[in-house]
Amino acid sequence: MSFDNQIKIFRWISILEGISFLTLLFLAMPLKYIFGLPQMVQIVGMAHGILFIAYITGAVLISKPLGWSIKTLFIAIACSVLPFGPFYVENKYLKV
Repeated sequence: MSFDNQIKIFRWISILEGISFLTLLFLAMPLKYIFGLPQMVQIVGMAHGILFIAYITGAVLISKPLGWSIKTLFIAIACSVLPFGPFYVENKYLKV
């Protein structure tokens, strides 16, 4: 797999992880706790969990080819737990 393809895949994972996190926080959680409908949390939560693991794995794997320092890798990983963090990483660190 070429370096450009690795970047594209991680960029998509980053975007999808960010969208899944926002969907979980602002749609699924209110549906569960305000309206008593937990089904959306089960579906979106599973998708977000898979994307979260893919994001962390991808960040670690792509950090060396991109020449990220340990600090940059730490920032990318820390951004995975912030609601708009993956979009920040995609915009700031994946522009090659």
